Amino acid sequence: MSKISAVISGVGGYVPDYVLTNRELETMVETNDEWIVSRTGIRERRILKDPTLGSSFMAEKAARMVLEKTNTNPESIDLILCSTITPDYLCPVTSNILCEKLGAKNAFSYDLMAACSGFLYNLSTGTSFIESGRYKKALLVGVDKMSVIVNYKDRNTCIIFGDGAGAVLLEASENSEYGIKDMIMRTDGSGELLLNIKAGGSKYPSSKHTVENNEHYIYQEGATVFKIAVTKMAEVSTEIMNRNHLTKESVQWLVPHQANKRIIDATADRMGLPLDKVTINIDKFGNTTNGTIPLCLWDFEKKFKKGDNLILAAFGGGFTWGGMYLKWAYNS
Repeated sequence: MSKISAVISGVGGYVPDYVLTNRELETMVETNDEWIVSRTGIRERRILKDPTLGSSFMAEKAARMVLEKTNTNPESIDLILCSTITPDYLCPVTSNILCEKLGAKNAFSYDLMAACSGFLYNLSTGTSFIESGRYKKALLVGVDKMSVIVNYKDRNTCIIFGDGAGAVLLEASENSEYGIKDMIMRTDGSGELLLNIKAGGSKYPSSKHTVENNEHYIYQEGATVFKIAVTKMAEVSTEIMNRNHLTKESVQWLVPHQANKRIIDATADRMGLPLDKVTINIDKFGNTTNGTIPLCLWDFEKKFKKGDNLILAAFGGGFTWGGMYLKWAYNS
């Protein structure tokens, strides 16, 4: 029996209409456009302004797009995985809600949380399910409404994050030429205090005190996290290249997590790749956490060619990080 490959057969994306520019942020905190662009590469980000809408709203938009583009019946989906750190509720999980919204009556689903590396972990997990031969079609979504956990009085974090969702359809194929080829996933729990959301969990539950002290917002020690992220994303990207005998000439695209333009530049430089081989949309979307990599796949889909070698790389709180090598399976 031939080996089953997990192949991305379609992508979709969604970002809200509202554009939060650097100029508008200048009226909210002590910052300016030049400072933000020079340190992050971000010029604007999208915000889901309606307080009655959560991550499942954006996830549904991205998921419906990919289902329509691939002419896929929701009832044919076996598995739905949603990576997010801003679920609609702690229970039920967002993927369960998404199943209902889409009419995916034959799928089982669950959420996966690994901070900014979440979608890469999601794709790794979905690949294992497909390669097992038990499942044929998996819908994988990365989504975050970061605006609800950002303190817009904290200039160190409010300039970075935006809202958005991306989705991919992962299908079983007996053609081993294409699909997910290799992956490396890593974890270092020592990052707990450097990048976190302090309150709201079982260790430090919500209270009047936690709300009054703004402890439900994302916190990071930016300089330290930056240094570690640069090192880890670059290391894992070159490691995945080396063990698959890939060169800077044979890699067509780097698809990095959009955390900071300087991190992206450093990773590409370590790999020997020019920036015209790198998917970059942080300037217009900011860091959408679980949404960044699938949004890049959606945003650059028309530039990918069948047979292109792609390296995906991410780094997130925890710490979590990883790299993946895949061969693109279709022309748009």
